[in-house]
Amino acid sequence: MQTIISKLKLPKQLTPLSDIAANLWWTWNANARALFEEIDPKRFDQYGHNPIKLLCGLSEKDKIRLQENENFMRRMQRVHKLLNRYTRARTWYAQQKYPRNRCIAYFSMEFGLHESLPIFAGGLGVLAGDHFKSASDLGLPIVGIGIFWRRGYVRQRIDGDGSQSAKYDRLSPDMLPLEEVRNASSRPIQLKLQAGDHTIAIGAWRLNVGRVPIYLLDTNLPENKPEIRSLTGRLYAGDRETRILQEIVLGMGGWQLLNKLKAPVAACHLNEGHAAFCQLQRIADLVATGKSYAQAKREVSATTVFTTHTPVPAGNEAFAQKLAAKYLRPFCEANNLNLDRILKLSRVDPTNANEEFGMTPLALRLSTKRNGVSALHGEVSRKMWAAVWPGKTVKQVPIKHVTNGVHTDTWMHPQMAALLDAYLPKDWRISQDRTRMFKAVEQIPDEALWTLHESLKQSLVELARQSHAKRLSRIGASKQLQSAAATILEPNALTIGFARRFATYKRATLIFSDLKRLDAILNHSDCPVQLLFSGKAHPADTEGQSFVAQVCKHAAKTKFRNRIVFLEDYDMNIARHLVSGVDVWLNNPRRPQEASGTSGMKPALHGGLNLSILDGWWPEGYERNRNGWAIGEPTDSKNTKMDDLKDAKALYRCLEKEVVPLFYKRDRAGLPKQWIRRMKLSIMTIAPQFNSHRMVKEYLKGYYLPLLRKR
Repeated sequence: MQTIISKLKLPKQLTPLSDIAANLWWTWNANARALFEEIDPKRFDQYGHNPIKLLCGLSEKDKIRLQENENFMRRMQRVHKLLNRYTRARTWYAQQKYPRNRCIAYFSMEFGLHESLPIFAGGLGVLAGDHFKSASDLGLPIVGIGIFWRRGYVRQRIDGDGSQSAKYDRLSPDMLPLEEVRNASSRPIQLKLQAGDHTIAIGAWRLNVGRVPIYLLDTNLPENKPEIRSLTGRLYAGDRETRILQEIVLGMGGWQLLNKLKAPVAACHLNEGHAAFCQLQRIADLVATGKSYAQAKREVSATTVFTTHTPVPAGNEAFAQKLAAKYLRPFCEANNLNLDRILKLSRVDPTNANEEFGMTPLALRLSTKRNGVSALHGEVSRKMWAAVWPGKTVKQVPIKHVTNGVHTDTWMHPQMAALLDAYLPKDWRISQDRTRMFKAVEQIPDEALWTLHESLKQSLVELARQSHAKRLSRIGASKQLQSAAATILEPNALTIGFARRFATYKRATLIFSDLKRLDAILNHSDCPVQLLFSGKAHPADTEGQSFVAQVCKHAAKTKFRNRIVFLEDYDMNIARHLVSGVDVWLNNPRRPQEASGTSGMKPALHGGLNLSILDGWWPEGYERNRNGWAIGEPTDSKNTKMDDLKDAKALYRCLEKEVVPLFYKRDRAGLPKQWIRRMKLSIMTIAPQFNSHRMVKEYLKGYYLPLLRKR
């Protein structure tokens, strides 16, 4: 195990580039991103926006060229100073005089920080990444525990018939900003974990995210058997044995690493139930100090925050009791714990020996601070897990909520941020959770906002054309179709985006319920509408993959060929283009199955308008006739075809009667004044409420501080 940062052979004058590339702060600093892109835009794009690959590929001629470019060298030094100033500055957290000598350990199966580090699958990981970026900006004492997925998550390829095929890249730590975790003797730290008959050796990598670290566990060590080495290979892949071992590595291995590092952990935050095995390791450690099981359980529970993200029972991780017993029996015997007692913690009904070993019930029982990720999801979670607390009414179930938010500097286009810089108070970024900071959006000239929006939409259209042409070339489409790809979509047409994981409850195909009606909407001679889709289905989700295929087949029809495009291999780069360039963001899940759904918060940073079912965060964000539209009424779906048909009709009606007419209503100067008014309201009402600074501060004040202050 080595890290490329120490091996980068750059001239002394260019070494600041190594420091910048080694810290993911660069991913949310516009000047740093622009610096790497300037070195070689084509190669930077080719390398998946990975600056380390870019720097490693520099020729001697390239290095000389950069050193002789005085403007570049000045910008590099300026960015390097910005990084140093950022990491050394007195933070918002320090200014509040909060506790500094203890930290929160945040466990997550995935962290979505940037497309160049694809160790995440979707919203759960991106949420964790945004959490850490805001924690860094605010200066919270936090440390992350995750896994270095050496083959990442599935790369998507769409075949000629619309079917999704899976591809996995092999990630090399040599080409990532990873630092091998070593002990005082400079030897790699190695943990030993007993899981059933397996002895698992675990190494770790440190990832710097601004001011805060994330430690990624790795079993790809020569000491391990091949099947154990591959445990940290693919995210959310493998059979049930693989999955339970992965979660044991995350939870138990993660806690062992924190002990090895002597991290002053005050409490653990479990981001979903995947990490719940951490709690068993913590109990075992306390029992080893002489405490009783009851005392240990009480102490561990009292210092744990658990966030649940899944409003559907089937979506919560569970294992056969026999499988769980196989791996936990040796652990319990070695640590003087009663296996039956541990197994009962994992059941909604502890007396039902046939119930599966549930990671969510285990996490709920071994925590005292619990939350859903939106107000509605909090209600759903209380109903769903009420049986864990027999004798309590649903209202008394101790699960609250912290509504998710998004990291503004990551998701706001630099040009949009520059426009806000010109009108908002200077400290709007660090105080972005204050509504008053965005009141000045009203002062932005309509023409300035609209001109910027049109420019960002043009960039999105160009990306879509390039992506579509590349796919057509790969699948061997006709020369005529490949040539036509250069002119698909109209930059001035009303553009609707739908991009997310292709789980069936999200109903990507709902808008195709009535093709004749959709045809009339999209191909209107005076008021055209176009749809951009993107998203991956899990490799094991055949229904989700069929939704991908259906969308692609509709997009290939002659009447829709210039109106619908599917962008394959959805990642954070595609997401940034979509959320900054679309006019409308479409979201039509079956209520109440969308726990939060942060994607719609991101277009709002640019004045994009949401058109959504009143599910997840949207009931909190929606203001009627002001900042977007609601599809139908706020009623729960019974998962029937009748429900789908009703929602589809409501969607069509809203597009025909409200959305399309408002977009194309122009003044004499050609500006859609009423639409722009809604754009401004979207920014003013959504940006200050649904950002991750506000979210992290809520976790801090309501969940972390009481634990950080404990002695």
